[in-house]
Amino acid sequence: MQTLETTPWQPGLADIAEVERLLSLVRMHLGVDVAFVSAFVADQQMICAATGAVEAMRVQVGRGRDLKDSYCERVLSGTLPGVVNDARRHPVARDLASTRDLRIGSYVGVPWRGPDGDVAGMLCCISRYPDPSLDDQSVRYMGLIADVISDHMSSPVAQQRHAAVVARRTVQNVLDREAVRMVFQPVIRLRDRATVGFEALARFDPEVFARPDIAFAEAARCGLGVALESLALRQALGRLPDLPDGTWLAVNLSAEALLDAEVRDTLLAHAGGGLTVEITEHTQVENYELLTGALDSLRRAGIRLSIDDAGAGYASLHHVLKLRPDIIKLDISLVRDIDSDVVKIALARSLNDFAGRIGATLIAEGVESSPEGARLVEIGVDCAQGYHFARPADLPVRPSSASRSARLPDAG
Repeated sequence: MQTLETTPWQPGLADIAEVERLLSLVRMHLGVDVAFVSAFVADQQMICAATGAVEAMRVQVGRGRDLKDSYCERVLSGTLPGVVNDARRHPVARDLASTRDLRIGSYVGVPWRGPDGDVAGMLCCISRYPDPSLDDQSVRYMGLIADVISDHMSSPVAQQRHAAVVARRTVQNVLDREAVRMVFQPVIRLRDRATVGFEALARFDPEVFARPDIAFAEAARCGLGVALESLALRQALGRLPDLPDGTWLAVNLSAEALLDAEVRDTLLAHAGGGLTVEITEHTQVENYELLTGALDSLRRAGIRLSIDDAGAGYASLHHVLKLRPDIIKLDISLVRDIDSDVVKIALARSLNDFAGRIGATLIAEGVESSPEGARLVEIGVDCAQGYHFARPADLPVRPSSASRSARLPDAG
């Protein structure tokens, strides 16, 4: 699934009904089970609208499929004809996962084009059983309909509207199924390589959202950002009892989520267990006074505050100045090659000294080599996380159920 900015040529709310009417017309004229129109987004084929026996044939509007496995790519490349009367006997179609997954017995497809004249997607008809009646005349008829559908798929306003509809449907499906799993990346105390904490990170089905940042960005754009963050928060907090003794947990939340009373109540219900809130850049901080007020109740309850990406830009440093965090995380861009970059060494020293003066702990993010780790030790940085130490994974199995005493890493 791509970000909304890169989702091309899709029908808007007002156009969907007309596109579906045209799809129904095609389906009835050709006597097929399902007619659908798809758009090509990067290496994905996204189904934008469909009519007919969509459930029986597992056609899911708003879902993307890998183009490499599609009939469409092969029709456009010439390795598959526009008409396949018996997919299970055709030497190319029979081996495609799409034939099995979508239960395709017969197929006919033609491209539709965007305003620039380039192929932007396909108009397709499929049935569960072989259909010898499909022929070149069927392709010509569908080509005429595809030209009409192209007009409805090409409006910029329509693109934005439908992209929002698709995003909301996809995110809501994640929320309904609670389809978020959490992984945990250790925070390491550099002087003795002891694990002192874990950062909880959300993961999604890669066929739905290729990366977590895409998921949260699309959720925010369609008005479900706080709901998705709240789900990830609950999933992370549910693992608090599984933390190794003496470690703490950091959860990521945007400023918008922290202003939500329900989110704060959820955090307060788990206060006292070594909990840290890390403010993300999902949304901008519009009112620091309001945010500070919202954070006061959390901090009084013992929940610590962490600022991410320090040194990466103005926003993160502004957070540090305005919010006075307990933890400052040195951005990965400053850690990369810090063993040999005198400018990065100087900046890291300055931030580490600043953190110490305000009573905060500096954590270096994205450590990927032993020389980087050694340089951070020389600078005096307390803690770090990164692939050099451990990748995000499930929590380690606890040796016992003894009570924990979670704490921040020692400053010395």
